[in-house]
Amino acid sequence: MSKTKIIALTALITFAFGMTAIANAAAVKIPEAEKATITVLVDNFYSAAVPPEKIARRYLIDPHLPIVAYGLHAEHGLAFHIETVVKGVPHSFLFDFGTDTQGVLRNMELLNIDFAKLEALTVSHGHWDHYLTLVDLLKAKRTKMRWGIPLYVGEEAFVERFWRHPNGTAMSLGQWKREDIEALGFVRIVEVKDPTPIVPGAYLTGRIEMVTEYEKGQPPLLIKRGDQFQQDFFIGEQAVVLNIKGKGLVVLSGCSHRGIVNAVKQAQKITGIEKVHAVMGGFHLLWASPEKIQRTIADIKATSPDYIVPNHCTGFGATMAFANEMPDQFIFSTVGTQFILGE
Repeated sequence: MSKTKIIALTALITFAFGMTAIANAAAVKIPEAEKATITVLVDNFYSAAVPPEKIARRYLIDPHLPIVAYGLHAEHGLAFHIETVVKGVPHSFLFDFGTDTQGVLRNMELLNIDFAKLEALTVSHGHWDHYLTLVDLLKAKRTKMRWGIPLYVGEEAFVERFWRHPNGTAMSLGQWKREDIEALGFVRIVEVKDPTPIVPGAYLTGRIEMVTEYEKGQPPLLIKRGDQFQQDFFIGEQAVVLNIKGKGLVVLSGCSHRGIVNAVKQAQKITGIEKVHAVMGGFHLLWASPEKIQRTIADIKATSPDYIVPNHCTGFGATMAFANEMPDQFIFSTVGTQFILGE
């Protein structure tokens, strides 16, 4: 065979392997979960008097506890416990961790979170209201947890972040330290760039593409590169994607700095599944204009989710707009609520 033919054949084989890799990467196959339970461990609101509705089961007071002991802690923070059931086997992990260690630990105890069963830890992004309790929680529960448990984080999770004060000053929002996690000795940090399995039935999105025209981040949120402050576009922000058997996708976002519509579109793209069962989490619309809120609602409506559950940083105005415009799908979220998906 001539040298020219060998080169051509080699190029063809390389191209074929490359196309196969692209095809294989086009859609991830998230195992279908027969059931998933998402428990709100901490959020901005708690009430002991919100009735159950649709897929939401509310925290029930333990009659054996004194009345002063049953209340759950709420804060400007977010944390979830997620359990999937795949082929009859349960799997569980935590997504985000809130800010107040004592409050979050107490909630976990009242909500019967079993640290020994956790298979993974995940953080949506490097803002204090999503990671601040993590090190102290792990120290408190280290004897109950699996050795080498993975902690999944996105790109730039450990950089210092800032907020531009109205007077123009860049105010630090703190910095999550990788070395604090590594010093624990039993947690394995895994940086995520591409769609990544967490446990059977659950994936992280990988980098969320910003494809909508109006979801372009929040200008007051900054990151420092060299000596320059720049707008923080949270390139490593992660959302959780579940695949519920016979129901479709569940998209769970921590803050949606890259846009909740973008997160849903990313979930549909990486899975090849169009049907959306539920959209949940922080939508970061508390600073948004009425126009942006309406465009977001219109695009979420277009995906025809069965349920919509705004949390945390969605903002009162946007939450009420979702409630008014999607009343059949809307569910009000409170700390301690369990969302049962797939029954």
